[in-house]
Amino acid sequence: MQKNKVSVHDQGSRHNQILGKWGETVAAEFLQRHGYQIIDKNVRTPEGEIDLIASIENEIVFCEVKTRTDNTTGFPEEAVTDEKMEHMLDSAESFLSANPQYGDDWRIDVISVTGKLHDPNPQIEWFENAV
Repeated sequence: MQKNKVSVHDQGSRHNQILGKWGETVAAEFLQRHGYQIIDKNVRTPEGEIDLIASIENEIVFCEVKTRTDNTTGFPEEAVTDEKMEHMLDSAESFLSANPQYGDDWRIDVISVTGKLHDPNPQIEWFENAV
């Protein structure tokens, strides 16, 4: 019988996925504490994935969430490159085109989460109108 081998890269990739999902949960809870309603999570469009879609009053907010355990390799928000911002804009427009009921009042935010998995007090930075 042959054993399945898991590379260090695969282990790191899996950890990053788990950390990312945790960060998205932290960000969603953060937005809810600020009066936002979460409409959807991990929405796939032809242009890319939208981490969180939230609303407050009549405004739709598309959120990119970046999560890191610490800042040794830079702040999470620094991972939002010009190319990523373009994909975020295209994804938001694609979503709105497919869902016209949400109207024309919208923005794109970035939420940065820094902390270890299940940290009860992660550092959260919220960049409104980031794109």
